[in-house]
Amino acid sequence: VYLLFQALRQISQRTISTASRRQMENRVPENQKLFQEDNGLPVHLKGGAKDALLYRTTAGLTVCGTIYALYYLLVSSMPKKPN
Repeated sequence: VYLLFQALRQISQRTISTASRRQMENRVPENQKLFQEDNGLPVHLKGGAKDALLYRTTAGLTVCGTIYALYYLLVSSMPKKPN
């Protein structure tokens, strides 16, 4: 049990120490140029095809959810048929 605990402690210390050494590339200036560019696109679509797909999926799910809710509101407002 002690050896297992010691091994886990070494692994966790190694993971924490190596993660702090890695440097992340600063891509903020690139993104600022992309999003401030005047190309006629709304800001939520300037990220490319991935943003367009996410936008269309969200819009489609919103429309389907609204239709679904209105349908069940209509069904719920109808009187029940007697048995």
